[in-house]
Parts: sequence; structure tokens; C-alpha cells
Amino acid sequence: CSVCKCNFISFFIGTGSSILSALQDLFWLSKSKVEKQLQVISVLQWVLTFLIMGVACTLILMYILCTDCWAIAALYLAWLVFDWNTPKKGGRRSQWVRNWAIWRYFRDYFPIRLVKTHNLLTTRNYIFGYHPHGIMGLGAFCNFSTEATGVSQKFPGIRPYLATLAGNFRMPILRDYLMSGGICPVNRDSIDYILSKNGSGNAIIIVVGGAAESLNCTPGKNSVTLKNRKGFVKLALRHGADLVPVYSFGENEVYKQVIFEEGSWGRWVQKKFQKHIGFAPCIFHGRGLFSSNTWGLLPYSKPITTVVGEPITIPKIDNPSQREVDFYHSIYVNSLIKLFDKYKSKFGLPETEVLEVN
Repeated sequence: CSVCKCNFISFFIGTGSSILSALQDLFWLSKSKVEKQLQVISVLQWVLTFLIMGVACTLILMYILCTDCWAIAALYLAWLVFDWNTPKKGGRRSQWVRNWAIWRYFRDYFPIRLVKTHNLLTTRNYIFGYHPHGIMGLGAFCNFSTEATGVSQKFPGIRPYLATLAGNFRMPILRDYLMSGGICPVNRDSIDYILSKNGSGNAIIIVVGGAAESLNCTPGKNSVTLKNRKGFVKLALRHGADLVPVYSFGENEVYKQVIFEEGSWGRWVQKKFQKHIGFAPCIFHGRGLFSSNTWGLLPYSKPITTVVGEPITIPKIDNPSQREVDFYHSIYVNSLIKLFDKYKSKFGLPETEVLEVN
């Protein structure tokens, strides 16, 4: 009968819709899982790059020299000698590398976000003071050495250069990988070149607290090593480069670290490494590769929000006095504290939270 036919058709359509809906749910679930795994892989490759790529590439190159393929290693070493000073002259950035899709997965893993508060003039040069260091400076890398968070769109005409340990640029292959992202050595020769011989519109990002600050980073703590860090202010004055305070909310949340007390043997070892090698070995852990409930090298997926503050206009003084350095340093410290206080509640911190300046 017609009623039965209608019921059958309704049942068939309803069942078909249910199956289609289930298949769609399954499809999107699979896509979500794939994206999550790609995010994990993108972060893992960067962590391994940070920790072992330099040493691994050096050992591989030495091994190749002892094989029948020694000519390949010899040619690279010849190129290395010829290209040795390139990192000191602005490096060799690649927009193709900076726009790799892997960096977008890297960004989404946490996620990482870049917040612009003021425009930057392309007729000026800048020194960004990045705080805090964290264990690996994940926010600094993602925001300024890749295009994942749109730094070139947010600050059109500005070329960011993330400054890191000069020793990294003595490592074969690693040096070229770093330069492709616009990373440069954090030494006077490199900074002088970028700020005086590379035109305008340059922004050097210096993680001011360095290794000393990394020793104190731990979840729930907002502190910066800044009171006696004045070299970046002197450089800004010598070149007339404006200072820009930058604070990354969440940078300290992605790893857990064993903090050694002052005077302990552990802190003594860390300070010796810091003094003679330039970095301090930290005992830290994140999550495991397959589960967030186990320990491993992967950072925890906690949001990192990097806020770029208002530029501080700096005059050009060829030989600034200590008094002038101290004056602009105090202005910078106050600007950083104001930036922190203005945005802390927006990114999950209580109004009572105070930025500790050491």
C-alpha cells in the first residue's frame, strides 16, 4: 500500500542519512587525527634539530670523509670555508623555507599566536627584546623565523632576524638551516652589520635573558633576567635603533624543569657551562611521543601568545655614556612591565600577578 511504501522510503532515506552522517563523522575524525599527528611530527623534528642536529651533522660529515664518498664532504667543507662569514652579514634567508607547511602544524600544536599592538615604521631599525627565554624559545622561533603566525603581514616591510648563539653557526648543515629562517648570530659583528649596512626596516630579536633566564623558567612563574642586561640598550643607542619590548605569555608553561637552588652543585655545574660554552644544561621534561600522560621531549601543548609592544624611540649616540645607557634601560624595563600588566588578564593570568625582574 501507499502508506507502507512511504514508510519504507522514509526508513531508507533516514537510514541512508544516518550512514552518510556516520561516514562523515568518521572522515572528519580521521582527518583530525592525521592533523594532530602532523603537528606532533613537526614539533618533534624541531626539538631534535634544537638538541642534536649540529652534533649529528658534524659526525656524519666526518664519517663521509672516511668513505668512498669523501669528495662530497670535501666539496661541502670547501664551500663552508668560502661561506664562513655569511651569518655575520645578515645570513641567507629563504621565503620558501619560512613558508613551509610544517611550521603551520608547529604553530597549531600549542597553538602559538602573534599579537601586534603598534605599527612599525619601515624607515627605522629595531631591536626586539624577547622575554622570557623558556627552555627552547619556541614562541620566538615560530613567530620570527617562520611565517606561520603572519609576521610579514602584521609588520609589512619589516625583516625579522632572530639572534641565537654564534656557536650554532660553526656546525655544518645546521648553520644553513638556521640562516634559511632568518636566524643570525647574537654577536656584535652580526648586529652591527644588520643595523648599519643592511638598510632600514630590520628588526633583530634578542632573547635578552639568555641561558641565565632559562635556568629559572618553570610553569606558573613569570620572571625575567634583565636588571644587569644592558648591552642590547647600548647597541640600540650606537645605531639609533628603536627598542621594542616583547613578552610571550605561556612560554614557561610548555616544559617542566628541575630547578637547582643557588649554591647547590647542580647550579654550579650549570653556571660553569653557561660561562665557558654559552648555554646552561637544563634537566627538563615534556610529554611523551604517544601519550601526554608520559614523560618525553615533546613540549606540552599549552598556548603561547607573543605580544609585541610599543617601540621606544632611541637617539643615535656613537659613544653612549653609562648614564645614558641606564636611562634608556630603565625606560625599557618600565615599558616591559606595563606591557605585561596590560595583557596578563587577557591571557589567563590573575590581576594580582607581578612580573619579577631579576
